[in-house]
Order: sequence, then structure tokens, then C-alpha cells
Amino acid sequence: MLNQIKNCLKVLEEGGIILYPTDTIWGIGCDATNPEAVLKIYRLKQRLERKSLIILLDKSEMLRHYVSNIPAIAWDLLEKIETPLTIIYPEAKNLANNVVAEDGTIAIRIVKNEFCIKLIEEFGKPVVSTSANISGENPPLTFRHISPEIINGVDYVVDESIDQIHELKPSRIIKLEQNGEFRIIRN
Repeated sequence: MLNQIKNCLKVLEEGGIILYPTDTIWGIGCDATNPEAVLKIYRLKQRLERKSLIILLDKSEMLRHYVSNIPAIAWDLLEKIETPLTIIYPEAKNLANNVVAEDGTIAIRIVKNEFCIKLIEEFGKPVVSTSANISGENPPLTFRHISPEIINGVDYVVDESIDQIHELKPSRIIKLEQNGEFRIIRN
């Protein structure tokens, strides 16, 4: 695993994109603070740039670096929900502009699998995570379902033996509102 992380770090630091197993499904990732790298993902996925992307962090303490105002309910949700959870926070900061939604929000998931935790911890910055498919197609649940177009379009593919995915579905998404309430976007 350490060799795979080392290879990913080299690509991320050079502004490249990777194909890697997350805590939910296989994802395409890059440095979430590098707008050129983010643009590569939009192009590969043939996705409209106005559709924001999810970023991954290795621990909740990192939230303060990328969100200006963290509603109190976020801490409760992170503590109580055991399954993979992506929260859309208001007032993103310190990220590539093209990873942030038009309304200034950012979708963040705190990962729980060993590979992603070690990768992000070593990288020291958030990593983009978007499903490994062309926009509009169904997300692949396993590596063997990823199209050759995606595999050939990234700069590095993590060895599929590293796959620790247990959920085999996208994360639950909750959007936090400025008034302290939240709504479920995807269950």
C-alpha cells in the first residue's frame, strides 16, 4: 500500500489525476487546491464545470482550513452517522474555485478507510473524489466496471488489490443551511 500511496503523491503533487478506491466507490481524484488539476477531471468526465465536486479529508479537524463557518450540527452529524457521509458546507475557502459550487458551498467527506486516510494525511491537502465514470453514466461499483476511457484518461491507477470498499454505493449527502438546519440530498 505504501508504494501505491507514494505513486499517488507524486502524481497529485505534479497536478495530475488518479483513479483510486475510496471508502464508497472508485473515484477520480486530484489536488482540490489546484484549479488546473480539477479542470482535467471535468474534461475527463465530460462534466459541466458548474457542477461542483466532492473533496475528501482525513480528519474532521481539517474542516476549519476549508470551511469558514462550520454549523454546530455538522459536528453532531459527523459523530453520530456511522456510514460514509458527505456534508455540503457553506462558505468554502482555500480551495480551487472550480471545485466550489456557484453558491460558495463545498461537499466534504471525512474518509474512514485506511488507504484514503494515509493518502490524504501524507499529501496534507484535500483530494477531489468524483465517481469514476463519464458524466451521466451510472457510477461503477467495482473496478471491473470502470470504462477504458476513464482508466486511460488518468495519470495513475491504484492497483485494484488495494480496494477496501465495503459500501459499494455513493455516500449519503446532507446539505447544511445557514440557519443551522440541514436537508438530505442523497440518502
